[in-house]
Amino acid sequence: MSRSKKTMDGNMAAAHVSYAFTEVAAIYPITPSSNMAEYTDEWAAKGQKNLFGETVKVVEMQSEAGAAGAVHGSLQAGALTTTFTASQGLLLMIPDMYKMAGELLPGVIHVSARALASHALSIFGDHQDIYATRQTGYAMLATSSVQEVMDLGAVAHLAALKGRVPFLHFFDGFRTSHEVQKIEVIEYEELAKLVPWDAVNRFRQGALNPNSPVTRGLAQNPDVYFQAREACNPFYDAVPGIVEEYMDQISKLVGRTYKPFLYYGAKDATDIIIAMGSVTETIRETIDYMLKQGKKVGAVIVHLYRPFSAKHLMSVVPKTVKKICVLDRTKEPGAEGEPLYLDVRSVYYGQAGAPLIIGGRYGLSSKDTTPAQIITVYDNLARSEPKNHFTLGIVDDVTFHSLPLPKEEVVVVPEGTIECKFFGLGADGTVGANKNSIKIIGDHTDLYAQAYFAYDSKKSGGFTVSHLRFGKSPIRSPYLVNSPDFVSCSQPSYLDKYDMLKGIKKGGTFLLNSLWSAEETVKHLPDFVKKQLADADVKFYVLNATKIAEDLGMTGRTNTILQSAFFKLSNVIPYDTAVGYMKDAIKKSYGKKGDDVVRMNNEAVDAGAGALVKVEVKAEWKKLSAEVKIAGSAADAPEFVRKVVDMINSQQGDDLTVGAFKGREDGTWPNATASYEKRGIAVNVPEWIPENCIQCNQCSYVCPHAVIRPFLVDKKEAEKAPANFKTLKAIGKGLEDYGFRMQVSPYDCTGCGNCADVCPAKTKALVMKPLASQMPQQDGWAYALKNVTYKSDVTGVNNVKNSQFAKPLFEFSGACAGCGETPYIKLITQLYGDRMMIANATGCSSIYGGSCPSTPYTTNAQGQGPAWANSLFEDNAEYGLGMVTAVNQLRDRLERTMKEALAGGLTGPVADAFNDWIANKMVGAKTRAVSDKVIEVLKGKTEPWAKTILELKQYLVKTSQWVFGGDGWAYDIGYGGLDHVLSTGEDINVLVMDTEVYSNTGGQASKSTPVGAIAKFAAV
Repeated sequence: MSRSKKTMDGNMAAAHVSYAFTEVAAIYPITPSSNMAEYTDEWAAKGQKNLFGETVKVVEMQSEAGAAGAVHGSLQAGALTTTFTASQGLLLMIPDMYKMAGELLPGVIHVSARALASHALSIFGDHQDIYATRQTGYAMLATSSVQEVMDLGAVAHLAALKGRVPFLHFFDGFRTSHEVQKIEVIEYEELAKLVPWDAVNRFRQGALNPNSPVTRGLAQNPDVYFQAREACNPFYDAVPGIVEEYMDQISKLVGRTYKPFLYYGAKDATDIIIAMGSVTETIRETIDYMLKQGKKVGAVIVHLYRPFSAKHLMSVVPKTVKKICVLDRTKEPGAEGEPLYLDVRSVYYGQAGAPLIIGGRYGLSSKDTTPAQIITVYDNLARSEPKNHFTLGIVDDVTFHSLPLPKEEVVVVPEGTIECKFFGLGADGTVGANKNSIKIIGDHTDLYAQAYFAYDSKKSGGFTVSHLRFGKSPIRSPYLVNSPDFVSCSQPSYLDKYDMLKGIKKGGTFLLNSLWSAEETVKHLPDFVKKQLADADVKFYVLNATKIAEDLGMTGRTNTILQSAFFKLSNVIPYDTAVGYMKDAIKKSYGKKGDDVVRMNNEAVDAGAGALVKVEVKAEWKKLSAEVKIAGSAADAPEFVRKVVDMINSQQGDDLTVGAFKGREDGTWPNATASYEKRGIAVNVPEWIPENCIQCNQCSYVCPHAVIRPFLVDKKEAEKAPANFKTLKAIGKGLEDYGFRMQVSPYDCTGCGNCADVCPAKTKALVMKPLASQMPQQDGWAYALKNVTYKSDVTGVNNVKNSQFAKPLFEFSGACAGCGETPYIKLITQLYGDRMMIANATGCSSIYGGSCPSTPYTTNAQGQGPAWANSLFEDNAEYGLGMVTAVNQLRDRLERTMKEALAGGLTGPVADAFNDWIANKMVGAKTRAVSDKVIEVLKGKTEPWAKTILELKQYLVKTSQWVFGGDGWAYDIGYGGLDHVLSTGEDINVLVMDTEVYSNTGGQASKSTPVGAIAKFAAV
């Protein structure tokens, strides 16, 4: 039958097929699985019916563990139940997974497989999470592409019903879950014909019901537990056959062949790869390429991973195979090999004439795996002694496990495929525009389309690259575009930050959003870019989308303009047709926002093509240097920043070797690396107008990124200042001898305008101006940071104004422009930062607070600053409690040691210092002074008690311990927890929750607006 085709990502495909079989969905969001639950919730809210004719009941729980518990209970009560998760979220479900498998309940978990947080957090895809659940008793089904998610997701539900074994259906996080493809959709009436209705009725009849009550989940003793545990074997023995049966039925339905293990390649292959997940699509493409060269290669694609069926594997491996390489997308430290490798080894164990079997690791955290790398795997197999336990796609210069990197990429996509890369800025609309483009082409033409979106870890304002492919043949390539036909860049500042034209095809097209004329653009082009343009005969176009957007009242939103230009230049579909589809999409997206918004966007479409200017690419540019020179940090930056941080920031982190992380194996990273980025991403930044300034410092107080700061300048500092470093006479008691300057860092500003908006002066003292016009300010910033000291010791920090004279120990984070959370975090570090410990949940505040390589927490002149750590999304309260418990335990030991020494007759300066410390142990305002005194008087002391105290001296100062929620909520748990915060005045005096500040003064808790509360603070 003719089946409809739609453009969707893997998450939507999984949600579509799971919704059909689901009566109850217990959900809890975790990236990158959240969209599956969101689609399910959206469709349920709209009343969409499943194949039972019912609307799915969606229940959102408090955690993944809670969701698993709800799934368990719902299944026991007789409702077909589903959940969606990934990573540590899946691991939190493990206890209930054992129960559901042991009780033979036909639930299904759809997993967008993702890396686990170990030495660091990663939200990207690999198989660490699913391998960690292989022992639970869940059957496990792997899919490799968006189309397979649609086709085989149904098999998971059908086989669970018939076989009574719960299923975990998994696909690669982000690579498949967020990859957009044009696929065939299986309709619910087709799936209904495959349902084993007798099995559904059996499940209902076996549900817990007081009308036929039974007892389940009882305790068993050693006499029977073992035997009862083995009783499930027949059900697991039957699963491979059941899966094969439903795969055959799905294959007949959709016209695509599926088996538990599927062979692809030469019938007489001698060397094969065994793998599962999206990499198998890359392997297939590579095999097609190698077969044309006469190579006898092949691959086994694993779909049914658990139960692992030796019979089904052996039935598809050609008899001619001599060598097998098993690829695992995980790392299990200390193991003899990774899981799939060990499974394959066990199948062939003891067989006469068995093939040589080796294993390798690839693709952790969505590390790209390309056809050229797959060729190196086959090349390794072809050696007389292939390397075993290798790593693929990296350089291991520490333990030397890696295969050599390929010298160049190979193009294996079908002929006629158009490949495109779009470099953008997070929240500038580039990604959204490309999603629209892929849907326009996918849904309105016969072309196949694929899209994948790569992001850095910053929130809005981060680096994005959209990878799009279009063609007349199906597109299998689950890897980044490395040989683009078309490259677009929305940010002219990227020219010397990234190697954007690397690999561009001969005769390709480059579109640059340029603030300059064609002639000026040429002057700004780095030599290596000019050479790339000339060598590849690239057609080079510019347009000033930034100015067009401003003129239309859409400042910063260049996406629609550039999208229109793309359709004009690429000619993937006729331009006039594309314009019609774009305007239809605009009306659909923005119609509710009013006619003016629709009109502006329509005008942007029309302007995009009309403003294009072709720039001449000169032949003499071929003679320029080919050396790619990426702008990095200043020469005086720390070596680690120049050699590691700069590489990551310039999108060259893939080139770092294992040795680059020697000494940082535990995930430790230095503070303050964000200060070296200087991204220059703002369109407009504030200009300070001194004569209008009333010196209130509110602009600094609200700045989310600490890029505007007040400085008190003494006479010596003023004398050495550059000519444009103007100051006012400082206002305030005790400040008569100081000048005042409000200084901006244009390179670090994100252009939110909060500072200008909040300025209370009758005539604004801050005006937003184009970035280029404000670049001379950067010299003033550099001078202030290097030569002007912070004067909070003169002013104190007991009100809004004075608090801003303290150095912020949280600066230049990756938070969104205008973020409402980070000003509070910044303020807390100005009040307590020199002795802060932070337990941060995973979420916004952890991503802008600590994403490699950017660390925004910094130190004061004495090297003191916040000590920050992140555990998980789910456990930061417990994590923080553990920190508090440990610190309190060790500080109590210090107190006990001092008291024992005093009880032994200690007198003199040491005794005085000990008594002073004990009396002020929990008084933040005095803790550093009394602690420094203790260290001073113990110099040269050799008594056991002196040795103990000096060994624990880092605990002398009373820490200010904070738990930050993923959404930015924070509370100080330095002593006694939340109740103490709100009931006493001892040391702790601030609780930040959302947009309100709770403060306590004199033992009385009070609730007030942030400014009012902060104004009452005394630093403690």
